[in-house]
Amino acid sequence: MQKDEEPILPQERIVSRIFLIRGRKVMLDKDLAELYGVETKALKRSVKRNVDRFPSDFLFELSEKETENLRYHFGTSSWGGTRYKSYAFTEQGVAMLSSILKSKKAIQVNIQIVRTFTRIRQMLAGNRNLRLKVEDMERRYDQKFRVVFDAIKRMMIEKEKPKRVFGFVDRGGRKSKK
Repeated sequence: MQKDEEPILPQERIVSRIFLIRGRKVMLDKDLAELYGVETKALKRSVKRNVDRFPSDFLFELSEKETENLRYHFGTSSWGGTRYKSYAFTEQGVAMLSSILKSKKAIQVNIQIVRTFTRIRQMLAGNRNLRLKVEDMERRYDQKFRVVFDAIKRMMIEKEKPKRVFGFVDRGGRKSKK
């Protein structure tokens, strides 16, 4: 893809297909096949023919339980969808797919997917840095801001003042109905 070309897929479409499974950010074989414009079985067949290129940190097969959880997550029936366990590709596995899928579209989509994984990693690193800075500020300024937090808590706890009754009140202290 050249610099002045528009991406062929919106980034949101890729991001929505990245899942956290076994503590890793992965994409499933069926989603990758759809993005590449190939059948899932063709993608799996290509991977099986090149199994040496996909060590366990690049690709793993989902367990029965993980498959059921995904099926439940997406709301598909137990008889629908695939009959076989899905493959989950890590970022490195997706990058390796470019070496076995030779179509121009597959290469372009692969570049976008790898860039999306990189952006996600950068965002997470940025959030980690922000969290560390906030924790550091809490440690340094905890006593100074405790007064402010305590005042806010007291304001939240204060009871509402009783509402003033409008209208005519009879001698029994109740509001008259009219």
